[in-house]
Amino acid sequence: MKLAVAFITYNETSAGYLSDFLPSLERALQSLGPDDYRVYAFDNSDPAEERNNLLLESFNAGLLTGLLPRRPITVMTLRRNLGFSRAYNILIDRALADQAEYFFVINPDTLLEPETISRLLLALEERASLASVSPKILRWDFDARRKTKIIDSLGLVLEPGLRFIDLGQGLPDEGQFDDLPILGPSGAAGLFRINALEKIVEYRGGNKSRQYFDERFFMYKEDCDLAYRLFLAGYESALVADALVYHDRTAVSSGRGLVRILQDRRGKSRQIRAWSFKNQHLLFVKHWTEQNIYNKAKIIYRVLTMFIFSLILEQFLLKEYCQIWRETRVLTNIK
Repeated sequence: MKLAVAFITYNETSAGYLSDFLPSLERALQSLGPDDYRVYAFDNSDPAEERNNLLLESFNAGLLTGLLPRRPITVMTLRRNLGFSRAYNILIDRALADQAEYFFVINPDTLLEPETISRLLLALEERASLASVSPKILRWDFDARRKTKIIDSLGLVLEPGLRFIDLGQGLPDEGQFDDLPILGPSGAAGLFRINALEKIVEYRGGNKSRQYFDERFFMYKEDCDLAYRLFLAGYESALVADALVYHDRTAVSSGRGLVRILQDRRGKSRQIRAWSFKNQHLLFVKHWTEQNIYNKAKIIYRVLTMFIFSLILEQFLLKEYCQIWRETRVLTNIK
């Protein structure tokens, strides 16, 4: 089998998008033969939340679109929220068991153009040095059902001090970034070569489970960690600018000044800000030894800045340091 496509559903966060997302995914798979791919969904929803499963069943039965899909979606669940990393690790293991060559990560709050998947596959097939490729992800105004030319992500890039940013995010797309290198794709959409994922898998935990995505990153920054590990292993990534995905992101940053940062953070829940804050510190600890003197100095500066920021403006984040300390004691023993 050539391709495994996988996405995660969670309560109402995903359910409202499926009637748009699933038909676009089906159209994007038309270039492949029905024996060349499988589609998997992992439902992280609460036990009482059945809407995602019902919609997926309706799609498989042809009731959602009026047409039967060429291949039904395989739905997996453990009836609780395992987080992004754990759910995707289960999905990657399933793709390996089905002997897939490539693994496509895609959020269900997206729309795909019909040529998106074929163009991503072609890029990986033509360049053996690539472990992953990113589509051009533009903003989708879901409420207006309108595709825009505002960039959501062109892939992750790395700045000094382990600062990972989405290339071009919030800016109008004029093709100005199409030829720039990237570190790896955003977690919203990216195609991976499975044998590259096998090369950088980490074994840890009491049962030494296989972790492609580090499961200490429950949500947020796990895509940064994976992209960086593939980079450290000598792999490359690239943007495929003519492969288009549209993503409905509720809060998009359009600059890096303090005012923009504060506006962006106000649009995110406390839980999201806590995960992002904690996981950025875990990135510092996990990859500290690979940094040169300059980057270490930048990391120290960033840690101090983040501490002062939380002390003054977001004091609820201070309790995250207890969790960071517990995670740090484990992370320092993984190498």
